[in-house]
Amino acid sequence: MAKLEHLALIMDGNGRWAEKRNLPRSAGHLEGGKAALRVIRACLSNSIPYLTLYCFSTENWKRPREEIDYLMGLFSSRLKAEIPTAKKNGIRILHLGNRQGLPSDVLKVIDEARQETKNETRLTLQLAINYGGLDEITRLIEKARLQDHVDEKTVMSLVDNPEVPPPDFIARASGEKRLSGFLLLQSSYAELGFYDKLWPDWDESMVKIILNDFESRQRRFGGV
Repeated sequence: MAKLEHLALIMDGNGRWAEKRNLPRSAGHLEGGKAALRVIRACLSNSIPYLTLYCFSTENWKRPREEIDYLMGLFSSRLKAEIPTAKKNGIRILHLGNRQGLPSDVLKVIDEARQETKNETRLTLQLAINYGGLDEITRLIEKARLQDHVDEKTVMSLVDNPEVPPPDFIARASGEKRLSGFLLLQSSYAELGFYDKLWPDWDESMVKIILNDFESRQRRFGGV
């Protein structure tokens, strides 16, 4: 039975969670951050060594300025606060996405988190902030132009974090059934799961459901 090594999650539904409760969208994002911590703990307890969280896409810049500013502040403050806990629990933090366009305070905390946790090995956590699959491919093509020879191995060596294996399972919260540009190159043979529960309501039970779903899949990778 294959083991789930890399779980990638599309954290969707924060705004709808808040609207259902007549709360501002910021309240949904705050609760979504708490859900992320619960899921991270669940991955640790279930010995999942890689976790990628889709936090902010390149398309999310279309949102109202007030919401964007709140999210950027939330990223920088929460990530800064969680660095000691990450080190204590053996979590290595990586950024996935385009650095251009991100506020300097967010970049500073991202770099600090990566540096402070670089030697941790229990869980590698990729935070996809200002990430888009097409954007990653575009940046990859620019890097590939400097190569003498380009093959499939070269291409995969030029993704944002080539040391991280492709996801085994990509799951999306909130019932929407699309990838929204998430890990377009890396998702070729990922199993997919779409779950109705809004992201702020996710906890360890959802990770258990995903693990059970993954175990029920037959992965042939083009074979028989």
